[in-house]
Amino acid sequence: MPHRHTVDINVGKQLRLRRTILGLSQEALASMIGLTFQQVQKYERGVNRVGASRLYDFSKALTVPISYFFEGLEDAATNLANGVAEPMSDFEHESITTRETLEMNRAYYKVEPSIRKKIFELIKALAENKTLIKNHL
Repeated sequence: MPHRHTVDINVGKQLRLRRTILGLSQEALASMIGLTFQQVQKYERGVNRVGASRLYDFSKALTVPISYFFEGLEDAATNLANGVAEPMSDFEHESITTRETLEMNRAYYKVEPSIRKKIFELIKALAENKTLIKNHL
């Protein structure tokens, strides 16, 4: 297997995350920009490097700025430089792409923005007080 570059892996993870959040299959995304699902799959795994024009196509199809694909890159590079086999964001990334989290995310964005802010504050408070909550359940 050829060496995969940290940048290509990060771009692929961001691509997969956004596609999944939007509820698109690899086939659907591929057809939007004239690719096969296998090509999208290789981009998402970081096996194939995404060229500038293709990155532009992905950003338009997924309605994100090109800079989105490079988010978390500094953390990934720092972790690799410090001897961490996988960037810490991999673990966070996996929790983001579970069906439950995606369904919650979609439902959350259907709620009116002023109420969403209150829901967000409630969830943060619950997360900070998990010991207190655990004792009351």
